[in-house]
Amino acid sequence: MNNNKKGALSLTFIALLVIVEGIERAQFPPSFLFGTSTSSYQIEGAVSEGNRGPSNWDIFTHLPGKVKDGSNGDIADNHYHLYEEDVNLMHSLGVNSYRFSISWSRILPRGRFGEVNQVGVAFYNNLIDSLLLRRIQPFVTLNHFDIPQELETRYGAWLSPKIQKDFAYFAEVCFEEFGDRVKFWSTFNEPNLMLKFGYLNGNHPPGRCSEPFGNCSFGDSSTEPYIAAHNIILSHARAVGIYKNIYQEKQGGSVGIVIMTRWYEPLRNITVDISAAQRALSFEMAWFLDPLLHGDYPIEMRRVLGSRLPTFTDEEKIKLRNGMDFIGVNHYTSLYVKDCMFSPCELDKFSGNALVFATSQRNGVPIGASTGMPTMFVVPHGYSQRSDGVSLNDLLNDTNRVEFLKSYLSSVATAVRQGADVRGYFIWSLMDNFEWTLGYSVGFGLYHVDSKTQVRTPKLSAKWYEQFLSGGLETDLKSSA
Repeated sequence: MNNNKKGALSLTFIALLVIVEGIERAQFPPSFLFGTSTSSYQIEGAVSEGNRGPSNWDIFTHLPGKVKDGSNGDIADNHYHLYEEDVNLMHSLGVNSYRFSISWSRILPRGRFGEVNQVGVAFYNNLIDSLLLRRIQPFVTLNHFDIPQELETRYGAWLSPKIQKDFAYFAEVCFEEFGDRVKFWSTFNEPNLMLKFGYLNGNHPPGRCSEPFGNCSFGDSSTEPYIAAHNIILSHARAVGIYKNIYQEKQGGSVGIVIMTRWYEPLRNITVDISAAQRALSFEMAWFLDPLLHGDYPIEMRRVLGSRLPTFTDEEKIKLRNGMDFIGVNHYTSLYVKDCMFSPCELDKFSGNALVFATSQRNGVPIGASTGMPTMFVVPHGYSQRSDGVSLNDLLNDTNRVEFLKSYLSSVATAVRQGADVRGYFIWSLMDNFEWTLGYSVGFGLYHVDSKTQVRTPKLSAKWYEQFLSGGLETDLKSSA
């Protein structure tokens, strides 16, 4: 988390490039939030239980060819039934916080067009109470990719301004039902990533895109990501306004947003590539944060997109002034970029609307060590393991993740010492889960989950994290795994 907004974020990114030896819990303030993370569709399962309505991901994952291994989240980690066991796992680690998302479809199966599902409310009440009983702060995300399919079918979901009213209603139901115990709210997790995958290259629902970014049956990659983003930004502003005007004073919590970013370095030390790196950053994190902090989109986006980028009315700009209390940053990897504005080249499928080409190599040398995710490199980021075709012993002895955690936390500690107002760190993820279109072929978890038995087994990284949080001396854990 970061409360100092733009200045502190800059310090954080600079510090992430600094790796120092040795890391201890004592290097962080006593109030620092150390936790784990999950999201509803990736772990809950029970998609047809407890009056839950169908989500966009339920529909999408059952379409042939959409998920690498042909799997879906129908069962996932069965967290809906095993949440007590999972809370106990967190308690055994010694974390003081847990970041999870609420399934919109479990609370409002038909959005505002149906009743509040009290069975779904009861599930999250039980989860929240179980966490608090073990002195683990719930850090709740309102939207982590999944939405009721009803809203997609009725009016096109994020492409329609109607969804602003739906999201505000959903947010208020959650504030009302859970806000007496939840003190940390995030409106969205990675909306910029969700939109690039859903409306730019079409790999995620609703699967909309156009050439040259993807080959979809419908969609327009040149305009739809920005229309959808506009509605998400205004949905965030509405929800924040409701919380700050009605609930914050009596509930005593805070509200913010979590944004994904990749860091970009110029491929060549020339002016056009230096500008391309800045432009790529503007099309990623600043795309959402500039409107929320300054009332409008980055000037680099306006120069490239022109009239394709929506504008805020005076009334909407007033809503944007609601602000936020913190900014969460999910940093996955760093890449080199080459300019495609002045010298035409193949546009990157993820960042190409910024008129750049991204690559992991410079002069044949990778920017960092490879991982189980082909587009991610340790520079650093959330560490993934390849799960398919790998022995259980190798999965449990995730020494590379341990080394990654040491270096990343060392970088965060350096950022804090340099003045960045960073107040928490959440490992992704508590356990291996349904990794969207990659299914169960990769795993980010501290715990391995057997998909047939649902048995959770701690990896080496879980044991290391437990030792780190307890303040114990570092030992060679490899032999004990």
